[in-house]
Amino acid sequence: MEINVVSNNKTMNLSITAIVLTKNEEIHIKRFINKVSGIAEKIFIIDSFSTDDTLKIAKKYKKVEIFQHRFENYAKQLNWALKNCPIKTEWVLRLDTDEYLENNLIKYLENNLPKINQDVSGIYFRRKVIFRNQWIHFGGFYPTWLLRLFRYQKAVCETRHMDEHIKLLAGNSIRIKKDIVDHNLNSLSFWTLKHDWYATREAVDYLLNLKKPEPTKYSNSYQDQKRRWLKNRLYNQAPLFLRVYFYYFYRYIILLGFLDGLAGLQFHFLQCFWYRFLVDSKIYEIKIYQKKYRVGLIKAVKNLYNYQI
Repeated sequence: MEINVVSNNKTMNLSITAIVLTKNEEIHIKRFINKVSGIAEKIFIIDSFSTDDTLKIAKKYKKVEIFQHRFENYAKQLNWALKNCPIKTEWVLRLDTDEYLENNLIKYLENNLPKINQDVSGIYFRRKVIFRNQWIHFGGFYPTWLLRLFRYQKAVCETRHMDEHIKLLAGNSIRIKKDIVDHNLNSLSFWTLKHDWYATREAVDYLLNLKKPEPTKYSNSYQDQKRRWLKNRLYNQAPLFLRVYFYYFYRYIILLGFLDGLAGLQFHFLQCFWYRFLVDSKIYEIKIYQKKYRVGLIKAVKNLYNYQI
């Protein structure tokens, strides 16, 4: 959808508050603040009690305001921020600490954001993933459209344990063909530890969805709905463990993931075989635990992984 603008002869500063959730992000926080402070009036850091130098670094910046709140899951943490932080700007920008806006996107927002029609409440950007210092261009990963900029009080984060999306409460959305960059600077060991935690959340969402299927419409994005539909109606209906082979073949061969070279081989293999196989293994482990000890899902997940549903 092309952007709709209205004529406005007055010059206006960008009215944006950036919200970022942190936990031990000293490796990213300086880059994040430097990148976003050029367009954001305020940067709210919602910290889950970091033990490294994340907050020490962040406190050096005038635009930054720090809040600490116990982390339950991403959706609850972001919605807590939207409800409790003193947001005074028209727009809210939601980014992760390992993400930043490319310069051409920043320039575009500076020139066009004040002109956007009032009926537009959300803006989608393309996400560019960098893995092992290489852009993952193929395998269905680009372009991935994400709603990351929205008018204050016109959107919330959907409540789920994994793959949360921002959903609009009112108004329309548009797409801007510019990129945010997802470039995590941590080691591969950090990546695997993070995805082990993701696998628990993914398994929980899968098992919860068996009891109560998700609504068919939860997002303004056709891409979001299509991917969720394919996941729920096709992938999740396929046999555990076997489905990871089909998924890898689909991404690496059909969607040309092999064109991403050695970094792509590592990324697509880890994402499909390692991560998805781990998710299936946890689903299987939870089911066995429930059957053996005759407990519900909540208790099983808490006892196995110390994860609170």
